[in-house]
Amino acid sequence: MDKTAASVAEAVAGIHDGATVMIGGFGGSGAPIELIHALIDRGPKNLTVINNNAGNGHVGIAAMIEQGLVAKMICSFPRSSDPVAFTEAYTAGRLELEVVPQGTLAERIRAAGAGIPAFYTATSYGTELAEGKPVEEFEGKPYVRERWLRADFALIKGHHGDPYGNLTYRMAGRNFNPVMAMAAETTIAQVSKIVAPGGIDPEHIVTPGIFVDTLVEVADPAQEEILIREGASYP
Repeated sequence: MDKTAASVAEAVAGIHDGATVMIGGFGGSGAPIELIHALIDRGPKNLTVINNNAGNGHVGIAAMIEQGLVAKMICSFPRSSDPVAFTEAYTAGRLELEVVPQGTLAERIRAAGAGIPAFYTATSYGTELAEGKPVEEFEGKPYVRERWLRADFALIKGHHGDPYGNLTYRMAGRNFNPVMAMAAETTIAQVSKIVAPGGIDPEHIVTPGIFVDTLVEVADPAQEEILIREGASYP
């Protein structure tokens, strides 16, 4: 089955109002900027976005917030190097926020991909982040119960892919992308190069194609930090 799309616009065409969208990346590393900007062009509203952070500058997730697409952020770091878009929307009451410790965020996403509806962690016990959550004791130590974190869509960035959706990643760009691919109902990936079937050594495949629904090639992807340094904004 050939899963390739002709353009980033075609790849995100099915994302609807009110959807929950996971977006890969750790800061700018592994962030699918072209897919994000194509989603801004499409313009769905009331999205819940799950990411490591809430965006920087005026591109990527920050631009999604500025353009009014995002109703809720679930992230670990809402305020990073240049969080002006998040700060303005949040203080104005236009944006809901759920803060999740980074390790817990990764495990909630991983748990969803593995079919595990809940797990226990000592992280956040005794803090505001644990309020209202069940607590149980194991071997004399309290643990907070956390639920899995699933999404309607995941936008991720790989390095190489084949028409079947098998993916590799480039160095630190791997980060949240593989677990998000497994935790979403529909996964959309951009890659720098689409190779012929069999063109990826099976030992090098990180995300098997069974977890990817749509693949689009972006030969020269933008890097968020470079766009911010250049003062770029989108649209």
